[in-house]
Amino acid sequence: MSGTTTTARAAQRGSRPRTSSLSARRVRALARAELTLLIRNKPALFVALLLPTVLTFSMKTTAEQADLSGTGLSVGTAVLPGAVGMVLLFAIYSNLVGVYVGRREELVLKRLRTGEAADGEILGAAALPSVSIGLLQSGLLLAGGALLLDAGAPARPDLLLAGLVLGVVLMAVLAAASSAFTRTTELAQLTPMPLMLATFAGSGVFVPLEIYPDRIAEICRWLPMTPITDLLRGAWTEQLGGGETLRSLAVALAWTALGAYAVAKRFRWEPRR
Repeated sequence: MSGTTTTARAAQRGSRPRTSSLSARRVRALARAELTLLIRNKPALFVALLLPTVLTFSMKTTAEQADLSGTGLSVGTAVLPGAVGMVLLFAIYSNLVGVYVGRREELVLKRLRTGEAADGEILGAAALPSVSIGLLQSGLLLAGGALLLDAGAPARPDLLLAGLVLGVVLMAVLAAASSAFTRTTELAQLTPMPLMLATFAGSGVFVPLEIYPDRIAEICRWLPMTPITDLLRGAWTEQLGGGETLRSLAVALAWTALGAYAVAKRFRWEPRR
């Protein structure tokens, strides 16, 4: 009797009384199904593929009109990190909030949990298509932008790699966390807005923080996407010292850990009834 009660309580909390070993075969199968759904979802595909590219051209115009003298930045080094930031926000974060909420409301997540797939496999496979598209698009924008904007190859490719990897993981984790506070698929279009607006205004995506007053820039450096932008920009400018690099890594990891904690405690596998 006590075992039955424990199982019921675990189900109500969204946890499972058993675990499954990681299977690459299951992840591939689930990711393939998710990719098919993404391709069929034309609005989501437009947001993931075209919107970051369109906004990159807008950022280029803004950077050309801005006064970058004294900042150590060129148009290329101002635009390229922002372009990657747009991809992370739209192709991964915003898109994945809709994916997690939509699959939850359609009872897909609940059905998957009755099978062999572990929780991490389900969440990871759902994120894999968006992450793959985001990485591919980031690579194309960085390569094309480096040529067209005369930015050249990054002097610190390690910072570029760290920014990309941390940015992808952070956005995927925050998307899962945000979905826990999103009741319907309609609201999934609004839930990402606070983070996106804060990123646009204060994370150096549209306007580099070097242009801001020092006090405002210092506050903005604690936003989730700011350390990612700093790492990406530092790959070209080499203006990120050892202490600043460690701080950026620490802030990004702290936000990732906070998001993972929220997912573990709040993520919902079934619709609210």
